Amino acid sequence: MREGTAEQAELGLVPGSVDLPAWKKAASTICALLLAILFFTSGAWKLTDPFQWAQALTQFKVPGDYSLPFTLALGVGETLSAVLVLVPRFRRWGGWLIAAMLVAFMAYIGVNYSALAGKDCSCFPIVKRTIGPGFFIGDAVMLAMSAIAAWWARPSENLRAALVVLGAVLVFAGAAFAVNATRHSGVQAPATATVDGKSMSLQDGGIFLFFYDPECMHCDAAARMAKLNWKHTKVIAIPTHDPQFATSFLHDTGLVAGTSLDLQLLRAKFPFVDPPYGVALENGRQKAVVASFDDSEPAATLRKIGFVE
Repeated sequence: MREGTAEQAELGLVPGSVDLPAWKKAASTICALLLAILFFTSGAWKLTDPFQWAQALTQFKVPGDYSLPFTLALGVGETLSAVLVLVPRFRRWGGWLIAAMLVAFMAYIGVNYSALAGKDCSCFPIVKRTIGPGFFIGDAVMLAMSAIAAWWARPSENLRAALVVLGAVLVFAGAAFAVNATRHSGVQAPATATVDGKSMSLQDGGIFLFFYDPECMHCDAAARMAKLNWKHTKVIAIPTHDPQFATSFLHDTGLVAGTSLDLQLLRAKFPFVDPPYGVALENGRQKAVVASFDDSEPAATLRKIGFVE
């Protein structure tokens, strides 16, 4: 019995003697438990689907070249902080780490508020919210909880054990990324799609699928790729909303492309969060994806794979 208790104490599962009222210890534990649930689900969600999250981050003005590394770093940070705040001997470290991330989130959204207001910000899968005053209220509540969890916890100790936890999180992140990278490479496209009312093979040569919203200004700006020299690449534009405006969108932007209304068929094979989004196919298999449309993209990716000159 003593041996079992000693083992639990070594793992930090038995709180040390802290000269605090019982209600403060209980408040710290409850806040830590709630934060651990929120941040573990959020971090694990990002690590198990990093490519989708990287695309989502580009909608929040994160440059495309940095969206995937930032997604992985954020997933690791959230998962690590969740584990640390849950274990009593690491709780103070975990609480302050969560507080630092929340302050950084609020500062970033505050700086870019005019551009991001109204956007969906469901960073936590069990908490649905949009960018607005409520976002800051919600993060302020979590910030207060993290302060309570940290301030009314025993002093953290054993940095080596905490680094072991970090190592385990990094191993999980690496394995999840490898699985996702394999799953996202070489995806087989459907045999055909209906383009301009006719069946067209998706298995021959280079094809670029461009998913867009005709009423999205970002999609309109993305269509500047019309100026690229597409060589022999066929471009298929797939409207995600209001297909009745597809013809006028292509006319106004000057993008030479066929129109397909097979959104559900193609999106099931090539899932994404929000348009604009592009998929380069070579002989029916996914060769590259374009989730960012900025000054350098999609031109850089398309030139790299030989789809444009």
